[in-house]
Amino acid sequence: MRYLARREHSRAELQQKLLPHAQEGEDLNAVLDELEKRNWLSDARAATQWVDAKRGRFGTQRIAHELRQKGIPENLISDALPQLKETELDAAREVWRKKFGIQPQDSKEKAKQVRFLQSRGFSMDTIFKVLSTTDTED
Repeated sequence: MRYLARREHSRAELQQKLLPHAQEGEDLNAVLDELEKRNWLSDARAATQWVDAKRGRFGTQRIAHELRQKGIPENLISDALPQLKETELDAAREVWRKKFGIQPQDSKEKAKQVRFLQSRGFSMDTIFKVLSTTDTED
């Protein structure tokens, strides 16, 4: 219960955390089923919470990857992607502005900025839109 009190967990994530503590003969799946039945455990809520927490700092690709790592089902990930793509350009601009704030002066600096935004999970299309705009266009 302490795990669920701190934040939402996916079923797979909670199972992974509880597995070392399960005694022989205990049915961990039955416990997880009961938690889901009582609505204390929800993959949908976990996905929503994770997306809301990360959307301002990371791109769609990275958030989707992290959701997969947490064991969120693909259908919930695909449901979250359209709303992430809507806000991705704004998030990328804000992340870029906080880190760099000025347009790259040469190809070396541009490559550095592209790599940074890629590491945050933004698509190349979004990255080039961010780097091609000037401060007056924002």
